[in-house]
Amino acid sequence: MVVVTPQVLIVGLGNIPFPATRHSVGHYILDSLALRLGTHFSSVRSLQGLFAQKTVMIGENSVDLTLFKPKALMNISGRSVASALRNTARSPASMIVIHDSLDHKILTLSPKFGGSANGHNGVKSVITSLGGNKDFHRLRIGIGRDEYDSAAYVLGKMSLPELKHWRPNGAGAEMVWESLQETIQSILSKR
Repeated sequence: MVVVTPQVLIVGLGNIPFPATRHSVGHYILDSLALRLGTHFSSVRSLQGLFAQKTVMIGENSVDLTLFKPKALMNISGRSVASALRNTARSPASMIVIHDSLDHKILTLSPKFGGSANGHNGVKSVITSLGGNKDFHRLRIGIGRDEYDSAAYVLGKMSLPELKHWRPNGAGAEMVWESLQETIQSILSKR
């Protein structure tokens, strides 16, 4: 009997031309996660993104994790995310998308499964590219809100406390890893 190692795709949404901005916190967190796991990103041109892979133990299970940062701008990143999913975990229910959230307090995270995009154009692009399928996991990273200009705020650079919080040895990176492990255990329990 052949034992198949479960695959989980973790996507970090962001804009490569605008690193370390609040809108690119998903990319920043994936960079931290890759360092933590001892892996590095490489470009896969056919899938329009940057990939890192690592087999890890989650509880008593060996899991193949693929980290993916789309090269496309966030609001049109859905096609490359859908392509990465087809080439890795295959099922949207085995995908976790990490993205910024104006609706959550700064330096917090909030896991969610399914539901609407809540006005987030990157998540909306992913849902559209999955044919309307909303049944994937999300890890919403709180960036707070600016009462005057949300567009300028999300494209603004993260503050030093934000960068420290989400860096590989920061408290936020630890919270992310714990949340990801819980989500992955949930995914495995439904197989």
